[in-house]
Amino acid sequence: MFQKKNNLQEKQKKPRVLHVGTRRPVVVALWALLIFAFAFAVYKNFTAVDTHTVHETTVVQEEIADTNTIESFVTNFAKVYYSWEQSAASIEQRTENLKYYLTDELQALNADTVRSDVPVSSVVQDVQIWSVEQTGDRVYKIVYSVSQKVVNGEENDIVMSAYEVSVYVDDAGDLVIIQSATVTGKPQKSDYTPKAAEPDGTVSAQESTEITEFLTTFFTLYPPASEQELSYYASDGALPVIENESYVFAALVNPVYTKQGDTVTANVAVQYLDQQTGMTQVSQFALKLKKTDGNWKIVG
Repeated sequence: MFQKKNNLQEKQKKPRVLHVGTRRPVVVALWALLIFAFAFAVYKNFTAVDTHTVHETTVVQEEIADTNTIESFVTNFAKVYYSWEQSAASIEQRTENLKYYLTDELQALNADTVRSDVPVSSVVQDVQIWSVEQTGDRVYKIVYSVSQKVVNGEENDIVMSAYEVSVYVDDAGDLVIIQSATVTGKPQKSDYTPKAAEPDGTVSAQESTEITEFLTTFFTLYPPASEQELSYYASDGALPVIENESYVFAALVNPVYTKQGDTVTANVAVQYLDQQTGMTQVSQFALKLKKTDGNWKIVG
């Protein structure tokens, strides 16, 4: 009896352990989700594509149209339009020839531009195209000048004027003038003056003397010199080979020397007498020189 009582007390003293049901559906689902997420992360790590932002730069190249046909068309038109003799037959022929250049409307507009009762004849000496500009779909504006010899009785004058016309070019490449010759101005001389090279004291007096003597010798030999002869004075490609014996060296004009590091820049004008024309030809050069083994040489 006593023994049974002790056994019962021992059983009552053992701590109770709570077991969570690890096989419940919710727990299984969570473990499955965790395993799937891990596996997917590993898969993405090995199969991921390296991506980066691509900045595309679009280069727009200006299309340059071949304007030779337009220039020739306007030049031929000008020779017809500004040339006539003092006779009804010549003026009638001019009117007929203009049909190949002008629209019907412009032919009518220009019908009486030259009259047979005006005692003046004209011959075109020169036509110069100054600009060709596209102003619309297949429409081009051309600025040109004309030099005319105008004869009035025993007197004659050279007249120079500038005009503009508009030309239409169709799909087949055929042309027609759609604006009558209109007086305009031509480009004039610009007042721009480039900055002149000036000595900055970086080249010593001795070096200046040496370089001047070197350039005088070189330019005396330069025009008729062969490629092999030039190689003693200039690196390959520093100056073009001329091989022209008609040029005779006259003088160096206003040489200016500046130095940076071991390189001297020489800005110089060179006078040559052209024995064929009798003209003194002035050439300007900007040369790079270096001293190698005690001798100067043109390197660029």
